[in-house]
Amino acid sequence: MLEMIKQPWPWYVAGPLIGLTVPALLILGNKHFGISANLRHVCASCFPANVPFFQYDYKKEIWNLFFAAGIVLGGALAAYFLANPAAIRIDPKLANELAIYGINDFSGMVPVQLYSWDSLLTVRGLTMMVGGGFLVGFGSRYAGGCTSGHSIMGLSALQWPSLVATICFMAGGFLMANFILPIILNS
Repeated sequence: MLEMIKQPWPWYVAGPLIGLTVPALLILGNKHFGISANLRHVCASCFPANVPFFQYDYKKEIWNLFFAAGIVLGGALAAYFLANPAAIRIDPKLANELAIYGINDFSGMVPVQLYSWDSLLTVRGLTMMVGGGFLVGFGSRYAGGCTSGHSIMGLSALQWPSLVATICFMAGGFLMANFILPIILNS
């Protein structure tokens, strides 16, 4: 059983399990799924001020903070106890393309040349982390939610704004991966 959990699950198992989160939350307590709202809940609880955006009953949404903490804790436990020691397998064409940019160590979940303390403390690393973090945060706020909230919860509820937001998230991801990231990696 433990070996089965350590292996990547196919999309036709993992996808429905993620998708069933939405009706479970709605049935169990009329709760809406999303992660980015947690920052608002934390700010409303830790920094009470006269900012209208933070003046709401955040205690009704405290479950979402536990949900996010569970994601972090689950990720840490999985990384520590369920780590698969085998190198990540990627398509040979992608490996050849990444080798052009000097990325060839796939021994972890992410390429070491991009995500390590050594690479973080470079101009390129800081630009990618700080700039990317700002863009993700700004985009989530501007879109009225994050990818999980719109793409999982919003689409399942047939919300038009979530469809538009998901299309924009996907278009931005394709644009970044195919045009902007190669420019950053060449610098």
